[in-house]
Amino acid sequence: MVEFVRGFRALHFSGPCVTIFGSARFPEGHPYYVMAQKVGAAVANLGFTVMTGGGPGIMEAANRGAKEAGGLSIGCNIHLPMEQEPNPYLDKFVTMDYFFVRKVLLSKYSYAFVIMPGGFGTMDEFFEVLTLVQTGKIQDFPLIVMGQDYYSKLRAQLNDMLRAGTINAADMKYLYYTDSVEDMCAYIASTVQKFGVIPRPSPSRILRESPLVPKPAKPEPKVPQH
Repeated sequence: MVEFVRGFRALHFSGPCVTIFGSARFPEGHPYYVMAQKVGAAVANLGFTVMTGGGPGIMEAANRGAKEAGGLSIGCNIHLPMEQEPNPYLDKFVTMDYFFVRKVLLSKYSYAFVIMPGGFGTMDEFFEVLTLVQTGKIQDFPLIVMGQDYYSKLRAQLNDMLRAGTINAADMKYLYYTDSVEDMCAYIASTVQKFGVIPRPSPSRILRESPLVPKPAKPEPKVPQH
């Protein structure tokens, strides 16, 4: 309970957000890192705060793209045995002990979810949000799956499940597949309107609350001249 309160207090002035899920293992320069960087910038340009798990890889790239576009960038990190450190492109972050608390925070403030290539953690986050939407526990916020080659077999598996009758055809409509950042933006812009996006709340002086303030973007390291 204490973790929930701490997370809610820390991120209360963060929204409205779009959450971007993806692997911590893709290094800078990898095609998926580059794609995530573009996604983060595009989401920021739509006026949303970019939220990620706050770690390296895809998460870092999305936060970095948001910062470079002049947007807000936040992360919800997790204590792990390998000590996952928050990436340097965050205006604000919290670090949690429990995955279930982290997943609540990653979904609470967001009006759309972008699922990029990832491993077990990304799949856990992906299918939890999909299940919450499918069961009506949260609104039918858009879920955009990016990395069509990477997810081609998963998409085929979902079609197998549909043919077997373990999921319904209506369930498939919650997923939008694309590798185009422009298509992703257009889809988000066209679908979130019905949710009545709530603007970022104003802090209370009485409660001594402070707004989320963007930190200056970190300059690119200079390459030594020979």
